[in-house]
Amino acid sequence: MEKLERAAQFITKLFPVWVIVFAAVAFFSPNPFKPFGTYIPYLLGLIMLGMGLTMSLDDFKLVFTRPKDVIYGVVLRFVIMPGVAFAVAKLMDLPPSLAAGLILVGACPSGTASNVMTFIAKGDTALSVTVSSINTVLAPFLTPYIFLLLAGTLIPINAEALLADILKIVLFPVALGIVIRIFAASFVERVIKIIPLVSVLSIIAIITIVVALSAAKLATVAAIGFIAVAMHNGIGLGMGYGASRTLGLTHKKAKALAFEIGMENSGLAVALAVAHLDPIAAIPGAIFSVWHNFTGSLLAGYWGSKDSDEMISPNDVKA
Repeated sequence: MEKLERAAQFITKLFPVWVIVFAAVAFFSPNPFKPFGTYIPYLLGLIMLGMGLTMSLDDFKLVFTRPKDVIYGVVLRFVIMPGVAFAVAKLMDLPPSLAAGLILVGACPSGTASNVMTFIAKGDTALSVTVSSINTVLAPFLTPYIFLLLAGTLIPINAEALLADILKIVLFPVALGIVIRIFAASFVERVIKIIPLVSVLSIIAIITIVVALSAAKLATVAAIGFIAVAMHNGIGLGMGYGASRTLGLTHKKAKALAFEIGMENSGLAVALAVAHLDPIAAIPGAIFSVWHNFTGSLLAGYWGSKDSDEMISPNDVKA
């Protein structure tokens, strides 16, 4: 188990490198990977199961002790990122499928990566975990209809089918993971350190398959897709922090919400795009998976080294 844990740390640490390597292989030799397109929802379900295994009922307790902070995080999350995606798509005049893919990324909930970045940045990790958990639970009901509202004029959308898929590949696996953790806690504690490895390998596989499925068109949209994703992510991080501070939240809480808003469950966007849209619509999610980890790590490292308990003002530590 110790060797497996070391391997997990090594592979997880170099996640962006593996993504680039396998994406390049899939781009230049797509045929071997194309038949695996139908496995994307199952791979995402595996990721969400891992998320559920790392969650507990305690992750939701801030809803009752600090409801205002949680409500701010959830509302800002589902307002800012879909709106920014729509604005970027219009500003750049993106092709309909690519625009829809970017909007779908914005309409998806935040993921566990935001919790890690908040911890590194010395932000309010408890708030980050709670907002992520609530966003994930709400996603089956909010994501399809936000997406329908903003992207429905661009492409045909079946919101009910999206809802059903999110229930199957997000809510059910997360709930199953929580139940397993409650009733088999000792087993979960033994495998908890290798769960990130399973998630990382699954994300790499998803991105590799998406690149293979869209290789023929990728060269024509990769540059504009990257610019759109970079703008979406950067504006989201900035607006997440700025809006939180404007609402009166402390620096520590605002850091948490910046990551909750600027970092997405882009794997979900990829899976939904492949299942319901053109494969090109999955490209923004695939790019986002790598890019938000890069920018999130840079920002978290900056805040983590800059901020300390001594450097935070008394106003920033109030409840």
